[in-house]
Amino acid sequence: MSTPTRVRAARKSPAERADDIARAARDLALEQGLAAVTLRAVAASAGVAPALVAHYVPSMETLIARTFQAVVSAEIIEIEALLATVEGPRVQLGALIRTVLDGTRDDVTVVWVEAWALGRRNETLARAVREEMDAWQAVLRGVIAAGVRTGDFETDDAAGVAWQLLGMVDGLNAQALVRWGDTGGRAALTLHAVEGMLGLSRGALG
Repeated sequence: MSTPTRVRAARKSPAERADDIARAARDLALEQGLAAVTLRAVAASAGVAPALVAHYVPSMETLIARTFQAVVSAEIIEIEALLATVEGPRVQLGALIRTVLDGTRDDVTVVWVEAWALGRRNETLARAVREEMDAWQAVLRGVIAAGVRTGDFETDDAAGVAWQLLGMVDGLNAQALVRWGDTGGRAALTLHAVEGMLGLSRGALG
């Protein structure tokens, strides 16, 4: 009876191998959630032995945190690119809200929700979550502050409005994962609420 032999992974440079592992972890997180990013699962997805994954990452806590940041930072880059294509704070804010609440990013929402939960016992992940939430708040604050300067918005607390908006978006997207409430009306609901916070008439954000 012959013993099956393990197919050896193709030889790659350390940088290439690290990229393969990072990509495998990111794909797993988007397909199955952040909790699916385990040593064995990442190894299987990358086509290598678990020991090789352990060799290339400082710890699984670090890999999970890096994976989270890779997923959510890509979304911020996408939103910033969107904002660059439209002019005027009102149009930008309306486009941003409609985009993040359009129901096409459930995979990213799952990563966020699991990161908040897992971060309770993984300080490396918790720190990454705080950094990315700060980054999101900075994007929102920038649009709102620009609107205050142009006279489009009325508020003396752009940072506070940005935090409130971020909380609304996170909460509504999390609720949509279990199809609670009117998932199709999330954007309109949020737009109307933000209009009130910024001294705008109903419908001013489109």
